[in-house]
Amino acid sequence: MSENNKIRWGIIGPGTIARTFADGIAHSKTGILSTIASRNPGKPGLASQFAGARILDGYEALLKEPEIDAVYIATPHTGHAEWAIKAVRAGKHVLVEKPIALSAYDAAAVYHEASKAGVFAGEAFMYRLHPMTAKLLKLVQSGAVGKVRIIRSSFGFDMGTVTPEHRLFAQETAGGGILDVGGYPVSMARLIAGAVDGLPYLEPETVHGIGHLGQTGVDEWASAILKFPNSIIAEVSCSIMANQDNTLRIIGSDGRIEVRDFWFASGHKGGTGKIDIIKPDGSKKTVSVKESGWLYAFEVDAAGRAIRAGKKEFASLGMDHADSLGNLRVLDKWRAAIGLEYEVERAETRTHSIAGSKVKPGNRLPRRAIPGLSKQGSVAALGFEFFPNFAAASLTLDGFYEAGGNIFDTAYIYAGGKTEEIFGDWHTSRNVPREDMIVIGKGAHSPLCYPDQIAKQLTQSLDRLKTDYVDVYFMHRDNPDIPVGEFVDAMDAEAKAGRIRGIFGGSNWTRQRLDEAIAYATRHGKATPAALSNNFALAEMLDTIWDGCVAASDDGWKDWLKKKQIPNFAWSSQARGFFTERAGRDKLDDEEIVRVWYSEKNFERRDRAIELAKKLGRLPIHIALAYVLAQPFPVIPLIGPRNLTELEDSLSALNLQLTQEQVKWLEDGKGSRKNAA
Repeated sequence: MSENNKIRWGIIGPGTIARTFADGIAHSKTGILSTIASRNPGKPGLASQFAGARILDGYEALLKEPEIDAVYIATPHTGHAEWAIKAVRAGKHVLVEKPIALSAYDAAAVYHEASKAGVFAGEAFMYRLHPMTAKLLKLVQSGAVGKVRIIRSSFGFDMGTVTPEHRLFAQETAGGGILDVGGYPVSMARLIAGAVDGLPYLEPETVHGIGHLGQTGVDEWASAILKFPNSIIAEVSCSIMANQDNTLRIIGSDGRIEVRDFWFASGHKGGTGKIDIIKPDGSKKTVSVKESGWLYAFEVDAAGRAIRAGKKEFASLGMDHADSLGNLRVLDKWRAAIGLEYEVERAETRTHSIAGSKVKPGNRLPRRAIPGLSKQGSVAALGFEFFPNFAAASLTLDGFYEAGGNIFDTAYIYAGGKTEEIFGDWHTSRNVPREDMIVIGKGAHSPLCYPDQIAKQLTQSLDRLKTDYVDVYFMHRDNPDIPVGEFVDAMDAEAKAGRIRGIFGGSNWTRQRLDEAIAYATRHGKATPAALSNNFALAEMLDTIWDGCVAASDDGWKDWLKKKQIPNFAWSSQARGFFTERAGRDKLDDEEIVRVWYSEKNFERRDRAIELAKKLGRLPIHIALAYVLAQPFPVIPLIGPRNLTELEDSLSALNLQLTQEQVKWLEDGKGSRKNAA
């Protein structure tokens, strides 16, 4: 920081909002404007618009400046996440103009990077830091209009003429109303709904969106209905081709509150804001909020105070990371409801990482030989069936590959084929060498669990995966009514045809059926089933998660696996949250965890995992994953992180090596406590 303890700000992207923010810095108590980065530094008038600031050529130049403490990102939407990540990697604090990223998944990547770098990161919703917002919430909480039932809010304007090259209409700059201004009414609705319950904000249970996509493919006007757990309903709308009244209405059991243009508060340069309280009889009381401070100065100072205090996110009414992510999740659902996907989110355009760099393989994740495969594989495999689209999934795929991961778990049935399509788009858009990947395919899931489905489904899977073979193939379920030899014959045919170039076997098969399959293959000179994909975890599965599931965690299975040395690609290897705070003897809210994992034997193992984790300075879930890897037979855990933070957490456990004494102690509590724990 500067000698007078003021935060030295740099701005990337010198547009209109950047000039407004610069005015906020000039009228703040905590900041000074140091530097502007522009890709056109010689633009006429630029120096006068940012008087006193140095003008640098290019954004990278600003990040190299040692005297810059914090960076305000004011590029078009499509540059927000990339330059925020580049800034935090350069050790800078960041405040990013809303939206901080195109989606909640992208925003989570920004916050993940900021957490790793130990710097402040925030999304710039300036109205949240203004005293008028605090006053509004106090009125709501005081019962000024009784019990809140409905919230209505809009932010819409009319650009008049569709100009395809303008950022608000351009697909390539993620134009449209939802991302540009829809976040304001959504954030306010979540804020008020939360205030009613004494919470900082509240997430809606359901989001129903509608909208009109114009000739350039962006939303020109759109509306959404949000239903909150406390029965409040919010009606929000936005537009870039329709003037709206832009009034916030909070409708309660005893009247309503109205605020015009709430995001302007008392004005950019200060003034008097007005909150009207209208009673059922039509009488009106106006609450005036006079404030001389500049609107954006409150935002600058809130960020400045957080940075001075060593905080990593906004406090008080500023949007903290969880609030910011929750807001974007609503916008994601709104966009999905109207079919709005931007060009920059598609595989053919999004060919680099979110930080704008080429994706390259890493070596952090250890690799090892896997019986039956000619190439080494990472000690864990990545499953990714939970992601809604390519843009979301690519973040985790990139992170896993850049950490050194090379085993990818897919299946014909996952998300109706979307998972396979995403993977095909990912490895081709990244130019990942096929020989560096181990691709797991699965098919013939119930109810189509028949031998003749294997070839049909594998053909479609390979087309989606954009490859001509898989390295590992599993029958996704078993059908005991079919002679096992028919399944072996079908998979053997695919191996001979070169469409399975490694090992095949059963997922959720019993060891009796696998033994039969192995014996059949041996008798008839067929390729021998040599792989398994069953549940294996420190906690033993008591009931099936899904129909047809088979666990391989008990002593009988462990003896069989040790004898056969068949690799088990284990799903739910961390018992799906049982070793986290979601579980506990007194926690009964999660029906699946209770039904599948709750037993005294499992709780005793969980207790020991907690004890060992404390002694090793790790988390119980890390111990659970390390237990799987410490077996005297090959187990490749399938991990399913939903964001980069979860991926990082899983990867951090892969370097934890447990002794056999520790493994034994975790299982039954026997052995030397001193040496085990």
